[in-house]
Amino acid sequence: MAIESFNDLLAFVHVVREGSFTRAAAALGVSPSAVSHAVRGLETRLDVQLLTRTTRSIATTDAGQRLYLSVAPRFDEIDAEIAAVEELHDQPVGTVRITSAEHAANSVLWPKLSELLHRYPDINVEVTVDYTMSDIVAGRYDAGVRLGDQVAKDMIAVRISPDLRIAVVASPDYFANRSPPDVPQDLAQHSCINLRLPTHGGLLPWDFEKDGQTIKIRPAGQWVFNSSSPIVRACLAGYGIAFVPEDMVLAHIAAGKLVRVLDDWCKPYAGYYLYYPSRRQSSRALTVVIDALRHRS
Repeated sequence: MAIESFNDLLAFVHVVREGSFTRAAAALGVSPSAVSHAVRGLETRLDVQLLTRTTRSIATTDAGQRLYLSVAPRFDEIDAEIAAVEELHDQPVGTVRITSAEHAANSVLWPKLSELLHRYPDINVEVTVDYTMSDIVAGRYDAGVRLGDQVAKDMIAVRISPDLRIAVVASPDYFANRSPPDVPQDLAQHSCINLRLPTHGGLLPWDFEKDGQTIKIRPAGQWVFNSSSPIVRACLAGYGIAFVPEDMVLAHIAAGKLVRVLDDWCKPYAGYYLYYPSRRQSSRALTVVIDALRHRS
């Protein structure tokens, strides 16, 4: 097969994988028109339509799906072998792609890996903040980060943080004319700042536990965000009570900018784990990243 056919096949695989000529072009470092030309050239040589194109979407035909399922894994194998050969020199090299929620990216990945990359200049780390529980295999990630009780059983899981706790906080100005809640049920009388979960669109319930009693609260308030950082900002501005990981607000509590309530109702819960497929051979770069992230009590 001529070299241009391999290039056209690679363009076709990226279009299917990305679901877009534009995104495929960005991944390949060429123009969208070049990708479109390559796919059309492949279809012409094979004399079969591989993609169904509309103004809004791209879908594979039966022939296109068969070709994609056949050749895409082979390109992945080639990439893996090239990466393995590159790592034969003295230092680990390559890119490690990780999907993670914002809090884990800020509180665990950044402090640990920022130090690591100073020592290993040939390792690149790409962190994608994602709350949707992405399939790391389908998304071509090397690893993902989830809470311990969310990791699938067929994955290798490595603990990368201690157990975590939630802090329920509000600003002194917010409590200036209001009585702080004594029990979780009192939150119904307060304005609470909520987190919307992208996995199913609902709001995060506030879970509490004390003396064997568990309570799930669904409070209301003026503000709803889909990440924790703006929740803390709104809380500091006096808009209501927040329910966030305690490490995000401990400094604000110590400085007197926030007041903690319901502390005895907030029990520790499972910390973060890095997970990756058990059937995938780890690159040296990923091995170094895993070792740097591993929690050591």
